[in-house]
Amino acid sequence: MMGGRTGEEIWTIAESTEHGINPISLEVIWRGLQLREKLSNARLITVVLGAGVGDDGLAMVASAGVDEVVCVEHEKLGHFLPENHAAVLVDLIERRRPAIVLAAATTYGRTLLPYAAAKLYAGLTADCTALDIDQETCNLLQIRPAIGGNILATIETPVARPQMATVRPHSSPTPDPVDRPHAVVNREVADERLLTSLVRFTGSENLPGDEVSLANADRIVAGGRGLKKPENFRLVGDLAELLGAAVGASREAVDRGWISYPHQVGLSGKTVAPELYVAVGISGTIQHLAGMQTAHSIVAINNDPDAQIFEVADLAIQGDLFTVVPLLCERLANRRGAGNE
Repeated sequence: MMGGRTGEEIWTIAESTEHGINPISLEVIWRGLQLREKLSNARLITVVLGAGVGDDGLAMVASAGVDEVVCVEHEKLGHFLPENHAAVLVDLIERRRPAIVLAAATTYGRTLLPYAAAKLYAGLTADCTALDIDQETCNLLQIRPAIGGNILATIETPVARPQMATVRPHSSPTPDPVDRPHAVVNREVADERLLTSLVRFTGSENLPGDEVSLANADRIVAGGRGLKKPENFRLVGDLAELLGAAVGASREAVDRGWISYPHQVGLSGKTVAPELYVAVGISGTIQHLAGMQTAHSIVAINNDPDAQIFEVADLAIQGDLFTVVPLLCERLANRRGAGNE
């Protein structure tokens, strides 16, 4: 299937969890909607793999503006086992032959799509921050940071199909719900013969309580090398507690062992887009900025007037963090004590 054809299918993969459809799936649908506008007569299909997927979740996906929802179910798809999910997805792709397949660059998408791409001998670009269509060839333009985030590379897959990509979470908005969705919702049962994984799900374990999920946090306070030593990270924790925020960190702080990896923000950590991001003692390398610069409001505290973090900050506080942060904590504690949250 060569590039340049119109009327083809664009697929997005929605992530089904025990709590319903992962909202990140809507961001990928938004990407698909943008691409559909640039391909004549293209159809946008969202695929859901799972067990006992609720009607509410499928209705949410359908109301995002897609043309069709395909839900493939089986009890063996209830927990994510890469071999089973990939086998079902590959079978579906071989039967319907879409031109483009997209998923979020979550643990699910980063595992499922490479596995499927290898089986299909297809191209795959990971962690894209932008997608477009080449108007001459109708090929998918897959844009992602490269060389440590110093450049943006544009990648094409001119021959192999489908063209596959994962999209960086929180790099896209979500579509507005459609009042009268026209999407057809099709449920089917997975072929038992595809579900032959020797791996068995035995259980799951939540991260410890301090491993706060950054992905969905509305407020984040992150610390970096400027804190100088691990015990000083308590300043970040104190400020975060008063703000009702999650704790983040730069790669430098994580590499030094001051805090664990789940807190890392940046190109090699998590991409976040909170309402408020407070950077404490973070210089602002390109790699870190790539993970947080879409935050709605950015406050940076640093004693270096030339710190790169100030270039994206909405409020820049140049000063000694060991003076500024305790003062902020004192003011916030006083406001809380006076009943002003």
